[in-house]
Amino acid sequence: MYLLFQYLSTIVTVITMQKSKIIIIDDEPKILRFIAANLKSLGYDPHSFLNGLEALEKIDLLDPELILLDIMMPELDGFAFLKRLRTFSDVPVIILTARGNSTDKVQGLNMGADDYLTKPFSLEELFARVQAVLRRSAKRLVNNYSTSEIKNGEVIINLAQRRIWIGNKELKLTETEYGLFSLLMANAGKVLTHEQLLSDVWGSEYRDDIEYLRVAIARIRQKIKQADYKAGLIVTYPGVGYMIANTEVEKHQL
Repeated sequence: MYLLFQYLSTIVTVITMQKSKIIIIDDEPKILRFIAANLKSLGYDPHSFLNGLEALEKIDLLDPELILLDIMMPELDGFAFLKRLRTFSDVPVIILTARGNSTDKVQGLNMGADDYLTKPFSLEELFARVQAVLRRSAKRLVNNYSTSEIKNGEVIINLAQRRIWIGNKELKLTETEYGLFSLLMANAGKVLTHEQLLSDVWGSEYRDDIEYLRVAIARIRQKIKQADYKAGLIVTYPGVGYMIANTEVEKHQL
């Protein structure tokens, strides 16, 4: 217990002054109360829901920084909730589920989840994942580029507005996908390794989790295709990494 207290105290020191609002959705009241109480003790602002339908009605009002989502729930399961959520929100989502097979994991990531944690899990692991996802979101709120816009052919990223355009169509990406795509665009013509992309976008603790990267790239490619853009914008270097193909990139200064 003392080691756990030390661990939690360490996490508290790196939490920002403003409380991060977190929605927890789980049909098990005991699990819900347990997670909420521990998140609150760390300075977060948790909001609990026993079903996805009720949570969906409160998303806009609460405007959370993160959602912790159980999969196996009555009325509206986690996958159905995630599908509806992604039609109007890119808020980061961590899936919490007893179903630990790789098929469910890939399905969750394909539907726009940012991370996946299998029950039973330790508090240390849960809080580490929460911290990592919130850190990624906070990092992308800061303009890390000395430009206001990146242009690559018909593809334009407005960094100030965090919006992406392909021709006259807007490319809607999740927070994680936006971070990945903008990093590739800012380094167009350069091959970025799996480890570089995972470390810079997800965090150093994810540098070996290539599955996260592959799923995110596949989702971005699918959305680019839906925007009727030519194929081959993102080039795969098997066993190495990825690169944005067009090297004629203009960066407009602030």
